[in-house]
Amino acid sequence: MPTGLSLRTATNVAQLIAAEYLFDNTVRDAWARRFLAAEGHVMLLAYLDRVGEGTPVGFVTGIEMIHPDKGVEMALYELEVAEPYRRAGIGRALTAALAAVARERGCYGMWVGTDTGNAAALATYLSAGARDEGPSAILAWTFEDTKDTEDTEDTEDTEDTVHHDRDPHGNRHGGDAAR
Repeated sequence: MPTGLSLRTATNVAQLIAAEYLFDNTVRDAWARRFLAAEGHVMLLAYLDRVGEGTPVGFVTGIEMIHPDKGVEMALYELEVAEPYRRAGIGRALTAALAAVARERGCYGMWVGTDTGNAAALATYLSAGARDEGPSAILAWTFEDTKDTEDTEDTEDTEDTVHHDRDPHGNRHGGDAAR
């Protein structure tokens, strides 16, 4: 683990708001509370001693999934490390810590989906102990009639935008910014 790095489980909305600059969109209070209260959801926040106290430099989220004939597994939903702190082992540390949480909770394994062309994400996950199980496809449904767009802002991509794993509708799905 990088020197001066500490990892903490997110337990309150204030922590999520402090990490908001790492997210794709603005933290919404109701969604944040629901995430924190949901059984099987976990967010680990990465802090560096040299960065102001209370300012995370990265995060990973995981969601436990259960099936009657398979048991419980952890899905790594999203991993993000702030640009100035990438390529320093923080993404690997977050991923390994989530795997440890999964083991502690009795999960039989953990998985993540990422774009096969995302070398940084692949390197991060492989260095944290994952194995490549070959190509696959992600298919998605978007339910426009139920999508809450009240507080959603349209954002335009720029040349500097980091493109995360997105479904055909442009919605981001975990893991791309793993550095």
